[in-house]
Amino acid sequence: MTTGAPPPPPSTRSRPGTLRRLFPLALAAWFVLEVWLLTLVAGAAGGFAVFLLLVAGVVLGSVVIKAAGRRAFKHLSEAVQQAQSGAAPLSAPRPGEGSGLVMLAGLLLIVPGLISDAVGLLLLLPPIRKGVGRWTERTLERRMSAAAPGSLGGAFQQARMRYPDGKVVPGEVVREEEGPTGDPQGPRPPLTP
Repeated sequence: MTTGAPPPPPSTRSRPGTLRRLFPLALAAWFVLEVWLLTLVAGAAGGFAVFLLLVAGVVLGSVVIKAAGRRAFKHLSEAVQQAQSGAAPLSAPRPGEGSGLVMLAGLLLIVPGLISDAVGLLLLLPPIRKGVGRWTERTLERRMSAAAPGSLGGAFQQARMRYPDGKVVPGEVVREEEGPTGDPQGPRPPLTP
């Protein structure tokens, strides 16, 4: 028995990317590996040693995040002071010199587990942090330049366009459609009550 109704239109949503599909699986595998390594260390060195390792990771991670936050606040206050005095603005930090990766390293140290601690400690090393920073910047720039003009990446690219005098001129052309009387959208209410 058919009703004669047309079939529903095919979905226009794109399928999630491979990374989005594999992320939960990778997160679960990482969790299982962290627990397995902690049980191996607990079997070899004892439960108290594992407890001390986890507490040391939390304390070290907290210290790292606090120091990175202070440095970021110091740079922000210096930039505000220079902007108020009319001096030339500070140059942007080079990849790996910002506080973001240091804060990520501190967060990884706080997360319980030996693998996350090892990755956090590696991110504290300046050469590795600079390499990760450069790789991240190149990847983001490549994805932004490959983005469609109407997407968020296109908006970021347009926002980065600068004119010779150094001023950024954001803008958008908005065309109003004319109503049936010829007036654009008819009469408008006043802006103030």
